[in-house]
Amino acid sequence: MAERPRNVLICSCEGTMPLDGAAVRQACRDSVVIEGRQLCRTELDKFRKSAATGADILVACTQEVPLFTEIASEIENAGALSFVSIRENAGWSKDAAASGPKMAALIAAAAEPAPIYPWVSLSSEGVTLLYGNDERVIEAAQLLKDHLDVTVLIKKPAGIAPARVTDFPVVKGYIRAAKGHLGAFELAVDDYAAPNPSSRRELTFGPSRNGAVSKCDILIDLSGGAALFPASDLRDGYLRADPADPAAVLRAVLKARDLTGTFDKPRYIAFNEDICAHSRNKIVGCRRCLDLCPTGAITPNGNHVSIDPQVCAGCGQCAAACPTDAAAYALPAADTTLRHLRTLLSTYRGAGGKRAVVMFHDAEHGGALIDALARHGDGLPANVLPVQVNEVTQIGLEAIAAAFAYGASAVRFLLRAKPRHDVAGLARTIALAEPILAGIGFAGARVGTIETDDPDMLGSTLRAIAPMDGAAKPATFSVVGGKREVMRLALREMHAVAPAPTDVVPLPEGAPFGTIEVKVEGCTLCLSCVSACPTGALSDDPERPMLRFAEDACVQCGLCKATCPEKVISLTPQINFLAPTAMSRIIKQEEPFHCIVCDAPFGVKSTVERVVAKLEGQHWMFKNSKERLDVIRMCADCRVNAMVKENFDPFAATPRPLMRTTEDYLRERDQKNDS
Repeated sequence: MAERPRNVLICSCEGTMPLDGAAVRQACRDSVVIEGRQLCRTELDKFRKSAATGADILVACTQEVPLFTEIASEIENAGALSFVSIRENAGWSKDAAASGPKMAALIAAAAEPAPIYPWVSLSSEGVTLLYGNDERVIEAAQLLKDHLDVTVLIKKPAGIAPARVTDFPVVKGYIRAAKGHLGAFELAVDDYAAPNPSSRRELTFGPSRNGAVSKCDILIDLSGGAALFPASDLRDGYLRADPADPAAVLRAVLKARDLTGTFDKPRYIAFNEDICAHSRNKIVGCRRCLDLCPTGAITPNGNHVSIDPQVCAGCGQCAAACPTDAAAYALPAADTTLRHLRTLLSTYRGAGGKRAVVMFHDAEHGGALIDALARHGDGLPANVLPVQVNEVTQIGLEAIAAAFAYGASAVRFLLRAKPRHDVAGLARTIALAEPILAGIGFAGARVGTIETDDPDMLGSTLRAIAPMDGAAKPATFSVVGGKREVMRLALREMHAVAPAPTDVVPLPEGAPFGTIEVKVEGCTLCLSCVSACPTGALSDDPERPMLRFAEDACVQCGLCKATCPEKVISLTPQINFLAPTAMSRIIKQEEPFHCIVCDAPFGVKSTVERVVAKLEGQHWMFKNSKERLDVIRMCADCRVNAMVKENFDPFAATPRPLMRTTEDYLRERDQKNDS
């Protein structure tokens, strides 16, 4: 159990929700639990006294975060301050009387140490390009000219009146391609031309040219056309608004005014290119992350991919789908999420809670929906444990498996009715989890999404979840390490506590687990697959011709199948819960061929004999030449010695007949006629 804060302050919020102080004290045994009725007003001295002790404080209220933070800043040597919401998540509910275990679980989980996140910096000097069709983009530029370095690019500059004073450049052209991010946009502009200074009634332009390059820090798109970037609302520094909507244009202008200086954003993905299974020898294997990234932040880069942290918006689908842990989510890391789930579910069960439903949600959409449901509806059911994450799509199979291993009865993902970006990665994760859960006895609709913007629909959907039991004896394992290791452990522990554990479960195509099938009769043991395998699932033996396979290491990237020259390898997606403890499987082995001179083993016996049989008496290089055939039966060293000693060229051609010309045929004809 992680170290707990010394002081935990809980409040009934003026008696609007019941408090189960005993359950909280049981969950936070090493803490001093202080109860109140109005801690943020009449009982504020309780908070001041707690802060004055210098101990860390966890306040079970998020509405008054600014107030408590301000007071703590005025107290010398005040301890670290953290917050958790039990009112909206548990207390304000028609099930409030039964929400004691959930309150205790939320408080215990919030007391876990906060992880440290890596950051990346974006710098903007305020160089801004406004892109539009008519006078409306110039009007927007007028609002920004005193705050930013503004340039206007107009696609269709017909009828634009020239300004009395040129406060900012106005040029024509259309953006053919765009790349970059806040502080580093680069645009390819065609039909580019600057205005004539002699323009009188309307702007006229000089000769236009294609391929002009423009660089800016901020890009405001008021063209009304298609977005210049995929998932455009996730691209930092790119502000897009409908020019026919003055309110939207004003919001974009006001936001642009604040985009100068240096900004820190999380480095969402930790990437290790050494274990990336994208390609080998220019043969593409895994491209899961490339297919899922909504912003285009991921691009091929040789044998691996490259992730641009300035463009990455943190959806986490690449990390959830990555089979090798090359891409791992860092906000937080997978093991941190699992430790949070462990504390949440174990505390809930220890306090008497049953049939826990874990609901993953984000802050912007999910947090607001939960708040609205608590204030205007029936609130969350007592058995629904909300888990706030940066992006719901960051959750991978390891978190789902851990939730069921720790005793959850169901898992739900709260999404927008119209997601801001494609959630295909989450759909694949759920499609992977469903057959595994069903295969080991977790029957019913265990995993699913709730796609709504309506708080009442959220509440009714959660209450409609059929009662299902979780594991009878939940696991208690703790985790540390990378995602792949964490996933293996979580799956193994879930299998151990499952109602009806099955050792092998078939999986859908594209799953990151499985075995391979090899048509042994066609395999020549060339071992090309071994050199291509990025995880070491396929291996050889330095002492003899052999091909071995370790299913636990296979990520079904398909590089072995694509590399095999004989095309005898096929993939079989499945999860084998015995694989982590199983020995490597020998797929094929043969006797080595021994050199006829020094008896050293080299090559594969059947292959050498097959080559000799095909060449003997068939190929012009080896007809009637035992010496030449013997060279094939020698190791590399002896082959060189034989060639030098016998002084012959194994590649020399047999004597060719003399070339015949037309004159030869004419002469023969004349001789024949004369005779």
